[in-house]
Order: sequence, then structure tokens, then C-alpha cells
Amino acid sequence: MFTVNQLSKIACITPRTLHYYDQIGLLKPTTIGDNGYRYYGEDSLLQLQQIMFYRELDIPLEDIKKIMGRRNFDVLNALESHKEQLEKKITRMENLIKTVDNTIDHMKGKKEMSKKQLFEAFSEEQQAEYEKEAMQMYDPEIVKASNRKWKSYSEAEKQRIGEEGNGVYQDIVDQMDKGPGSAEIQDCIARWRKHMDYFWTPNPEQLAGLADLYNEDPRFKKNFDKIDPRLAEFMREAVQIYVKNLKK
Repeated sequence: MFTVNQLSKIACITPRTLHYYDQIGLLKPTTIGDNGYRYYGEDSLLQLQQIMFYRELDIPLEDIKKIMGRRNFDVLNALESHKEQLEKKITRMENLIKTVDNTIDHMKGKKEMSKKQLFEAFSEEQQAEYEKEAMQMYDPEIVKASNRKWKSYSEAEKQRIGEEGNGVYQDIVDQMDKGPGSAEIQDCIARWRKHMDYFWTPNPEQLAGLADLYNEDPRFKKNFDKIDPRLAEFMREAVQIYVKNLKK
């Protein structure tokens, strides 16, 4: 058994973090001694490792709690999934570094880059990949179906889909002053919902969850901030209204 201080040193986190995880029900101690001290067993080591893996993937604590609280949660499958996601993350970082290097050479006059090449690392396809990765934490079948759909499109279709999606977001930004519940914005959200069909078809709960991810996941928010720093939060508010109206 490990005390809070012992476990915090093993995992390189603070005792306060363990206390907080206990408080929110994410990682409860195996037992509490007569002296009031928290004690953690060997299973707690693997549970804490899982939590830290999910945090590395920018999954919010509340969602980690839901994922790990499932009856069918399997540690080995989770580890294999973590490895796959981390490998994808490495690939993305390598692509970003390559784009930075190419842009530096472009600015120094050493090579020419097309307008499309300047933004290849930030494509709609990449945004869709983020969405699939995030939703895989909830339902792997979503990812399989989405992959099948995306692979069925031609390059011209993929480009058109990307332009359509960017158009929806820009229309939302242009009409933000009308408010998230306005008819104009709700029409944009309906178009955004229809746009999702190119990748997967979310139910109302998943739609609301995706809007939350846009605001909470740093990768999504970073991309939306490039369009407008207000967009991610505004999208969440507008989608919440849209979903609420669907349930009426």
C-alpha cells in the first residue's frame, strides 16, 4: 500500500492533485486508515497511469471519469489505444515541423510553396481527424464509420467539403452580434449539423458533446481561435440551444 506522499512521488504529481482526484471521484484511495490517512493499492498505480495518459491527450477530467467508469473499460485495450493516439500525435507534430521548415525556406527564397501547401497541416481533413480521435474515446464504431466515409471521397470532394465547412464557420462569425439563439445563427448551426454527415452522423447528445470539445480541447480551440477567438464558446452556446430545440 502507498500513502499519498509515496504515490505522488512515484507518479511525479503533487499530493494536492491526488486529493483533488479523490474529491471528484476520479481516483479513490483503496482504504482509509484509522489515522485518517489515504492508502492506495497496486491497482491504483495503473488507474493513475490511465488518468495521466488521458490528460496527455487533453481529455477533460470529467470525461476521463466517465470513460474509466464504464463497466466494459479494459486497461489493456486502453493502453493500445493510447499508443495509437500518441503515434498519431507524433505524426502530426512531425508534419507541423515539416511545414515550419518548408515555410522558413520559402521565406528565405530557397523554395516555393503553393498557397495550399502553406496550410496543409491545418486542413479540414486534419480537423476531422481530431474529431474522430476525440470521439473514439466514446465510441470506436464512430471512427470506423467516419474513416469509411472519408476514404470514399475524391480529392476534389474533400476540398469542396473543407471549403463548405470553413464557409459555415465564417458565416457564424459574421453574424455573432445577432446572438446564439437568433434565427440566422441557428440556421448556420443546422448547416453545420448537416456538414457533419460528411464524416459521421451524431445524435443530439453527441452533437452537444462535440461542441463542448471544440471549446475545451486545446487543439480544437486553437484552430477556432484562428478564425475568431470568440468562436469556440459561441459555438457551444449556439449548439446547446439547437439541441434543446431538437428535443422540444
